[in-house]
Order: sequence, then C-alpha cells, then structure tokens
Amino acid sequence: MNSLTTSYRLPLAAAMLWCAMGAQAQIKIAYVDPLSGGGATIGEHGLKQLQFLVETINAKGGVIGGQKLEAVAYDNKGSPQESLVQVQKAIDAGVRFITQGNGSGAATAISEFVNKYNERNPGKEVLYFNYAAVDPALTNEKCSYWHFRWDANSDIKMAALTNFMKDQKDIKKVYIIGQDYSFGQSVRTAAVAMLKQKRPDIQVVGDELHPLLKITDFAPYIAKIKAAGADSVITGNWGNDMSLLLKAAADAGLKVNWYTYYAGGAGGPTAIKQTGLDHRVFQISEWHTNVPAPEMEAFADAFLKKYGGANQQGWWYLRMKNQMEMFANALNQAKSAEPKKVAAALADMKFKNSLGADTFMRPTDHSLFQDMYISSFGSGTKHDEEKTGWGWKTVGVIKAQDTVIPTSCKMNIPS
Repeated sequence: MNSLTTSYRLPLAAAMLWCAMGAQAQIKIAYVDPLSGGGATIGEHGLKQLQFLVETINAKGGVIGGQKLEAVAYDNKGSPQESLVQVQKAIDAGVRFITQGNGSGAATAISEFVNKYNERNPGKEVLYFNYAAVDPALTNEKCSYWHFRWDANSDIKMAALTNFMKDQKDIKKVYIIGQDYSFGQSVRTAAVAMLKQKRPDIQVVGDELHPLLKITDFAPYIAKIKAAGADSVITGNWGNDMSLLLKAAADAGLKVNWYTYYAGGAGGPTAIKQTGLDHRVFQISEWHTNVPAPEMEAFADAFLKKYGGANQQGWWYLRMKNQMEMFANALNQAKSAEPKKVAAALADMKFKNSLGADTFMRPTDHSLFQDMYISSFGSGTKHDEEKTGWGWKTVGVIKAQDTVIPTSCKMNIPS
C-alpha cells in the first residue's frame, strides 16, 4: 500500500513522488488543506512534510509495537465549506485523526464539526490536530477538547513582534495589510492595540484587509503603501498572498521593513530576494534553518534532499514535527489508537523537541507552548532558502514560558 493516498487526481509527476512504504498502514491521519487554487503551493509543501514525518516514524518501527501510520490527502481548496465535505469523506473512510493548518476559517469549521460529530457518535470519536491556524478564538471562546493546536496563536506572535518593534527607533509610520477573514482580522486588531500601548508615537498610516487568496496583482496595494509614506509594513499574509505581495513590492521598488508571520513559507524567500531588502524582512516562527541544532539540521537536510524539488524548498514546519512526534508518543503511551485515549495522553504532555528545548501542552485549552524566534532574511547565513543565497538569521528569542498568555477556554471534558 502506498504511504500516501489521495481523494483527488494528482498530476503524474506528483503521483510518482509518493512512494510505497512497503508495509501495511494501520493508523491513518487525514491531511485536509488546499491542494488546488491560491493556497496550493503552501498546501502541497505541507503535505510533503507530513509524508516525510510519516516515513520517518514508520522507518523507526512505527507505533504501538509496530503499527504503521498513513497520511491521506484531502483537498479542501482553501474553503471552510469544502473542508467539512472532505472531513466527512475522511471519517466515512475510517480515518479518526484529522490535521489541517492553512486558514483559521477552515480550522474553526473543522473544530466545530468534529465537536458536534463526537457528541453524536460516542465511541467513534475523531481528533483534530491544528498545526498552523492561529486565530486566538480556537483556544479561547471556541475551544474544544477534541482540538489540539501546535502553533502559537496570533496574539502571542504579535506580542513578540511588537516587543521587537518597540525598540526599533527608526519606525515612525506603519501600514497594516492582511487577509479578510478571522485570522487577518485578529492580526490587525492585535497590531493596532499593541503598537498603541508600546509605541504610541508610531503612526498607523494604513489599515487594510483584502480578499483571501483572490488577488493576483498587489500593485494597487503597494501603491497605497508608498503613497502613505510608510517605513514599515505588518502583515499576517500567507501562501500566494505573501509571495505576490512581496513580488509587487519588488516590482515597485518599495523600500520598507516588513514584519511578518509567514514570509518564510514556500515561495516567500524567492520573493524577498527579489525585493533586494537584505535583512529587512522579519518573521516570527518557532524555528528556522539557521537555528543551531544538529538533530534538526540533519533532519531538514534529509527532507531537502528527498522532497526539495527543483526550487529547493526546505523544511518549514517544526510545529508539524512536534505534532507528529507527540502523536506517536501519545499512541505509545495510551497503547491504543482510540482518539479518546490519545487525547487524554496529549492533554498535558511535556515534550523535548528536536532543538533540545522543552515544550508543553496546556491542558486547559490544548495549546502547545514553545520557544519562538524572530529572524531576518538576507545574506551571510550558513543555510540559504530556495537557492537564493540568502537565509534566516535570529535577531530575538522568546522562551516558551514567556509566551504563555491567559485563556478564556471553558472546555467540556468528556467522562
């Protein structure tokens, strides 16, 4: 059996990518993310990373005494509505574990669906693993026992970014631009509030949201940023909305600093290099390729050699690696693939990641807390990205315990 099956028809080249594992997979995890449309580049890259993790775990003997994992791909086209169709298909196919990350709108829909499904189907529960959707509501007022998040929420990330920005005395005028859905709205709200608190002298000269993954030419938006006289831009954009925004900035010769969540995603490094902004594009993330850690460096190198492709797109999601390794630990600890038992094992798990750093799952809202890095992209680094000759360099580190913020989650814990 192939270690990756799909619910849509792959092009021949992509189909050839998913090689046979040579063993019967017994525990399936559904990957529900965009594999077509504007988010496909990011979705396909995440799928390769999940596949590599499954291969790695299986090569080490699998879980629960030799059972194998299998990743099954479902294309949600970036749509919350289509996500529910694909999740139902996965459940109908016997999948009990779902993972998704690209889009908080889809994440909210999945979390609510899984919660209701589990209420109606005791004994047949499903778990949802969220590796990247960071709307704070998902672990606050919309929290669920069946949802686990391995990424820092957008408020935590904005707090880190604005703590860094407050000490940059050359910042005078900031333009905020983002995607018009729950995540983009939360980024905008947090940015405005935190800048006002930490640097009231900074002028917000633009505050704009645009349709999610619909814009093919950001030139009009870049023109507005230029006209506003901004010296810095804050954006939570991801996927094509990040790379095309930077491409438009390069075409227009816009010379500002960028403070981002996802500039390091697939296609982002290439677009940054085109801007010529050497160490003027910043991101907040849980890792980057120039964080010194031999174990993670070897792992990322192995992925790059196998799945980097012509564009040499490297490893991105340490959080997905944390997720899958903690999932494997939970399966082994529970000695069962029953989602209810796995959830109980995960709920308060402490885990040392591939950087040698301690992480922990908070049982009250199922949020993972981990060290966060602020980095800039440019020349003079050991590892580059996407054959650009430029790479990420750490400019600040926030320890896991310092990222902890209160939660309003009132979780219903099943008996």
